[in-house]
Amino acid sequence: MFKKYFNRNITKKVPEVIVIFWIIKLLTTAFGESTSDYLVHTIDPVVAVLLGAVFFFFALGMQLWVRRYIAWVYWLAVAMIAVFGTMVADVLHVGMGVPYLYSTTFFAVSLLLILLLWYSVEKTLSIHSIMTPRRELFYWATVCATFALGTAAGDMTAVTFNLGYFTSGVLFAVLFALPIIAYKIFHVNEVFTFWFAYIMTRPFGASFADWFGRPPDMGGIGLGTGKTSIVLGIFIIFFIVYLVISHKDIKKNNS
Repeated sequence: MFKKYFNRNITKKVPEVIVIFWIIKLLTTAFGESTSDYLVHTIDPVVAVLLGAVFFFFALGMQLWVRRYIAWVYWLAVAMIAVFGTMVADVLHVGMGVPYLYSTTFFAVSLLLILLLWYSVEKTLSIHSIMTPRRELFYWATVCATFALGTAAGDMTAVTFNLGYFTSGVLFAVLFALPIIAYKIFHVNEVFTFWFAYIMTRPFGASFADWFGRPPDMGGIGLGTGKTSIVLGIFIIFFIVYLVISHKDIKKNNS
């Protein structure tokens, strides 16, 4: 089975990095944070994590199995990674008592090791090269690590460093914008700036999701995690439908 998978012929499995890519990415990071918080506080936390794991493996498995980029399949995988990645990071802190500083360091080291292994094997970290099953596995391992790292980092700045959710969101918004500006204006390495910005989307989106969803006594404005998830989900679906119809995220020579 594994030999059959690695011997498959596939086309490019990721979308073009355009403005709407970053919009949906930020929405999914916020969605993952609010949905995870809603589930673990509404139903039994163990059941919530198990459900998160089921949907995570289902969505990621479907993405790995298709042979080409399909917008709704790809973004479903990203959204489910956002939900389950939040749960994994929270389990370390809430369930096991690991301080956010330690979990952030752990996930940062894990991400670095994945990137180093990816580069040592494939000699590239470019998302434009995701055209083999092995590279796709490296890609999604990196994505999973960025979500867990971003969740821990966002909570660390908001809670451990007492910045609060809004200030943390602004901080990571700036850190998200910097590499994009560096690439556009100063032509800094595309691969480095992409992955730096990608990592920052998680704490950027998650911090604002917490600010909207958490009650005032926890540093939020009290909209509620459930309502926040619904609003974010509607926006995500809208943009994905737009991509399915317009194909703006697919180069003409790849479509």
